[in-house]
Parts: sequence; structure tokens; C-alpha cells
Amino acid sequence: MKIMLSAAGLAALSMSGARAGDLPAAARFLSGADVAVLGEVHDNSVHHQRQAMLLAELQPKAVVWEMITAEQAAALDPETLANASLTAQQLDWLNSGWPDFSLYAPVFAAAANARQYGAQVPRAEAAEALERGAAAYFGTEDAARFGLDQPLPEAEQAAREADQQVNHCNAMPVEMLPVLVDFQRLRDAALAKAADTALAETGGPVAVITGNGHARTDRGLAVYLARARPAVQIRSLGQSEGGQISGTFDLLLDAGAASRPDPCLAFQSGG
Repeated sequence: MKIMLSAAGLAALSMSGARAGDLPAAARFLSGADVAVLGEVHDNSVHHQRQAMLLAELQPKAVVWEMITAEQAAALDPETLANASLTAQQLDWLNSGWPDFSLYAPVFAAAANARQYGAQVPRAEAAEALERGAAAYFGTEDAARFGLDQPLPEAEQAAREADQQVNHCNAMPVEMLPVLVDFQRLRDAALAKAADTALAETGGPVAVITGNGHARTDRGLAVYLARARPAVQIRSLGQSEGGQISGTFDLLLDAGAASRPDPCLAFQSGG
């Protein structure tokens, strides 16, 4: 069943915080890409509503998900995706660590006609990846193809480590910062590899559902995908909150910030 954008749907989205006029223009811009990267703040419902509506308009042949593994994606089918509770059960979402599935349900439903690809590093392999390093875990050939075997410029490495420290509420041991940066690069490259596979197997277009950090064009998955496929047309949407976002994108849409507790409370003594 094809899902169509409607004036009523756009109006409803506008009431929830998005400007309705932005979405048709965003869809037109993204429709020219081989790979359309749809960024998000994971717990922002408006961002997910927009992603669902853009998927419905773009009708990609494949969708790549940051939130699920390749094995999980391969087990999904249109009938499952049309039923939110079945999808959540199939993906064991309650134990996934991601925000409530109700936020993601419209996005999965809008992707039902596409082939599904997962890019999440399985939990069982994450410790190995952290210990061995991103390039070693990724494999020699693929690491070279996607540029994961190359160290970051010194200034960029330092900037990324500083970002990781801030993201972890200035509570992370200094020696862990390079490891976290390396793992972030691995996740970017894994998304790029999944998008590359999706392009090869379906011919595209491909949409990628991921956090803003991976969607940014200055250091996210686009860097690695462009290295592997120089001719690919990649366009990236970032979704800010109250005008606040880090990095560069091809297109930005803004929404109000989601209501959430202070994430740094967990790092405080007794928190």
C-alpha cells in the first residue's frame, strides 16, 4: 500500500512544531539523491513524523536503519512493518535501549514497501570492535575502501575527542576518548557500507534513518560512502531543536526540543 502525503497530514505536522511549507521543499530536494540521509534527535517525535512523511513521498527502494542489525532487518517483511506491535516484538525493541517504539512506529510503517537494511554493530560484537579498533574489526579490504584505515587529521581527532567528552558530561576518562571516536567512525562506516550494499542490490534510491551525528556531511556516513562510491549523489537532512545542531548538512529543518530529563544526572554521584 502506497502512503501518500496529504494537506491534512502536513497541517497536523505543522501544529506539532514543524513548518508545513518546509516538507514539500525538503522532499523535492532529497528526491534527486541516490542516498537521502534523514537525520534525527532520537527522542524527538516531530523528527520521526517528518521522516515518515518524507519516506512516504520519496518511496525509496531501500531503507537503512542505524537502530537495527543486518540480521534483524533481513527478518522484516511488509506485513510485519504494517503492524507496530509485531514490528516492536520482532525487533525486541523493549530491550534495545532506543526510545519508545511509538516514536519510530510511523517511520517503520512508511518504509514497508522498501527493502530493509540494518547497520547497527551487534551488541555481542561491540566489545570486540572497541578492543580491536574500527579498521581491524571492519576488515582490511573494506576498511581501505571506505577510508576507515586512515587516521583522522590531528585537529579533527582532538575536536572529536572534545565532543565525546561533552557528550558524556565531562565524566569520561581521557584514555577512553580515542576509543569512543574510533567506535563512532566504525558506526559511520557501517552505515555507509549498508547504504552501499543497498544501492548495489536495489539500484536505489536509498534512505538512511539515523541520528544527526551520523547524518552530518563533514564527518558522518557521507564521508565514508563518498570514498567508496565517488559518483554517488548523497543529500543529508539534519533536524535541529530550537535552532541548535552540531555539524554541517545539505538541508536543515527545525523543531522544538523534546521534553527530557538531564542526561548528565546519570553521571553524578548517587544518580
